[in-house]
Parts: sequence; C-alpha cells; structure tokens
Amino acid sequence: MKRFVLLILMLILVASTFTGCGTGEGNGTDTTRTITDSAGRTVEIPAAVERIVPLGNAPRMITYLGLANKVVGYGGSDPAKVTPVTAYAYANREIWANIPIVGTDSAGATAYYAEEIIAVNPDVIICSYTKELADEIQIKTGTPVVVVAQGTLFGEDYEQALRLIGDVCGVEDRAEEVIAFINDCLTDLETRASAIPDEDKPTVLGAAATFKGAHGIDGVYCKSAVLGAILANDVTEGLSDKASGVLIDKEKIIEWNPQYIFFDSGGVGLVRADYEKIPDFYAQLAAVQNGDLYQYPSSTSYYSNVEIPLVNAYYVASLLYPEQFADIDFEEKANEIFKFFLGIDNYLDSLEAVGAGYGKVTLG
Repeated sequence: MKRFVLLILMLILVASTFTGCGTGEGNGTDTTRTITDSAGRTVEIPAAVERIVPLGNAPRMITYLGLANKVVGYGGSDPAKVTPVTAYAYANREIWANIPIVGTDSAGATAYYAEEIIAVNPDVIICSYTKELADEIQIKTGTPVVVVAQGTLFGEDYEQALRLIGDVCGVEDRAEEVIAFINDCLTDLETRASAIPDEDKPTVLGAAATFKGAHGIDGVYCKSAVLGAILANDVTEGLSDKASGVLIDKEKIIEWNPQYIFFDSGGVGLVRADYEKIPDFYAQLAAVQNGDLYQYPSSTSYYSNVEIPLVNAYYVASLLYPEQFADIDFEEKANEIFKFFLGIDNYLDSLEAVGAGYGKVTLG
C-alpha cells in the first residue's frame, strides 16, 4: 500500500512539473510568447521580461517608460562624461552606476560586446538597429533581440517604438501615457501658434546646430522639429527636403537676416569666438542689432531627446508669440515636462549648472 501511495505521489509530481513548463501565454517563469518587431522579425520572448539590455536609442525610450531599474547592461557612452543635455543618461547616472556598458554608438560607430551581454544574462535585448545586425546579435548572444524604430522626433514611428517596448516589457499603459503627453504638448503648441497669421510671425533661425559635433552660426537646422512644432517662420524653409543639420555659407544668413536666432548651447562658445574675429559680419544681422539672440539645450545628444525639444518649443514660442503664451509660466512648464519623462524635480537647475540652460546670448 505504501508503495502504491508513493507511486501516485511521484506521478503527480511529474505531471505538475510538465504542466509548469512549455510555451504560450501563462504565468510560469519559463513561459514564452511570440511577437513581431519593427523589422518584421518574428521573435520568441519570455512572457515576463525582468532583465533588459537596450542598445542604440532604446535606453532613452526605456527610461521614458519607467524601466531603467530593469536594465542590466546598456549601449551608451562613458557615464563620467555624460551631461544633463543627454537627459535620460544623466537622470540614470546613479541607477546605472554599476551597470556595464555593453555597446556604443558614439560618433556614428555602432558596436556591441557579445561576451559582456551574455555575462549579464538578459531576458531580452531591445535595439534600434537593422534586421541584419539584430539577427547577428541574437545568434552571437543566444538572447532574443527585438528591433524598434530609432524614432523620428515627434513622429509616428516613435509612437510605434514606444508601444512595442511597452508590449514586450508589460508597460503598455505607460507607453500610451507617454504618447498622449507628447501629443497633448504638440497640440497645445500648434493651437496657440496657429492663432497668429503667418504674415505676423517674426522670422527665425535655429543655428549653432549639433550634428557630428558642435558648430558655429553656419551650422543651421533645416525643417527643425522645434520650429515646426510651433509653426514658426523658419528662414531655412526650402533649403532641404528633410530634417537635418547642415553647414552653409555665412552670407546666406545675411541674405535671410532673421529677426530671432536660437543657438544650441554647445555651440555658443564657437559663435562668440567667431564674433571676435568678424564682428562686422554679425553687426549686419537684425537679431544681433535688436538683442534677439538666445540659447537652448541641443535636442540631439546620443540620438534625439524628446523632453528637451518639447521644452525648447515652449521656450521659443514664449518669445516669438508672447501674447498667446502669456498664461504659461515657462519654468513651471519646463520642470513639469522634465519631471514626467525623467522623474526629476527642477531639472532646469541641472542644465543651467553646466551652461546649457535657457536665456539671452550676448556677443562681445
């Protein structure tokens, strides 16, 4: 009788073991599910993702979705050199202090370190790379790799990337919250700006643009997402059919003669040095004559920020369209946006502490 009871117990144990394993939707720790990523790849991932390695632009998106504490390795640059302009990385500098860098995209060179990725044992790797590179990483690490769009600033592909990460990591509600927040800001900006007739809008130029490093006044933004969000009278209209930073002949700026010029803070030093050499050039510009030169943090720093250009848009709009934005306290609005994306209070103070804050620029 005892042997019979023992046999029954063993059969129950074996049955329960097999029931707890397998694939498909379920609550077991070993369950998996299949998703289709942005590159059209079919990827089998754990049903519950707790350990993430984000590469490319994914670390920023992971941060916005409140997943920074699930990162076990990431693609990025030296934490000791990160400034508040790379907002997501600066916000995570303590959380990720002991998290290894397992890849980099610095200076446009993409690299990943397979052995280091294997060592941190992630559940999934999320990257903004090509299908071919994702396949390569997956083969070399033996870890599911999910491709998301790198994301066009304020574009639909950015929304798709956030939704996919939200699905993979089980934070779908936060993804929708982030998307709604961005769109609410953009709607607010556009609604206010559209109340002003185009002929009444001052001309404006985004200069000292950041692309492949810092530039002086001859580095300008074409189809700037910041200026586009507020329907600004951008003097570079027609210069290019895509959003980009380009170097131009300075004489073109004389021809445009914008009423307002906004510089990336990282290029202001180059502008001032140039002014010392050729002050007569700058003296011809209406923006210089009227004292309408301003700086804001660069929207681009290890791929494109989202929170900074949103704040930049409110800053520029408050100067170009003061009546329409009279009810907006800029500092309050800026810190609200930074808090939402980064979880940090008074982030303006961090930017100002390194000379990357918002304000008027003087030359000479």
